[in-house]
Amino acid sequence: MTTSDSLSCGTAGLGTVQALQKRAFDLFFAVLGLLAAWWLILLAWMAASIDTRSNGFFIQKRVGRHGKIFRVVKMKTMRPIASFETTVTRRGDPRITPLGAFFRRTKIDELPQLWNVLLGDMSFVGPRPDVPGFADKLQGEERAMLSIRPGITGPATLKYRNEEALLATQADPETYNHKVIWPDKVQMNLDYIRNWSLRNDIQYIIQTVFH
Repeated sequence: MTTSDSLSCGTAGLGTVQALQKRAFDLFFAVLGLLAAWWLILLAWMAASIDTRSNGFFIQKRVGRHGKIFRVVKMKTMRPIASFETTVTRRGDPRITPLGAFFRRTKIDELPQLWNVLLGDMSFVGPRPDVPGFADKLQGEERAMLSIRPGITGPATLKYRNEEALLATQADPETYNHKVIWPDKVQMNLDYIRNWSLRNDIQYIIQTVFH
């Protein structure tokens, strides 16, 4: 999908003033967050590097605003296993290391994404950035989801914060994710865009921190 194609992603979206408010908020708190958490990110990177015997940062291509591909940065929490090729992760996934499970539970693995927010690839709040094959396949009005930057957290992220446990109960996790979870996330994210306010963004961040 080209950038010009993705621009025709529906009429929903933030106004100019709203977009500026959101970006200013992101920039200010991304800088504060990096200044406050750089030492924790460094220690976690060192620990993840030892734990996975590789670079402690997990870098992967994701679909961003207007369908632009960017590289998300997270803390590495898994070791590769040849027999596992799916991008869907469920609780008990053998690829997740014990330290990785701790990082996921405490959300330490998400901290490097502050760099993505600073660069403008992501926002604090918005749809989670997915690998190619999901967001870039949206059709019609649903493509309005591509009109904003993907986020570290958001309403869909909060609702499915136990997604790995939910998928672990399914006979076919990948199909369930495609047929049930993903469509529900799309609708929640479209509602988020239509009803956006800075106050709501702050509430989502508070809920994420205290959950």
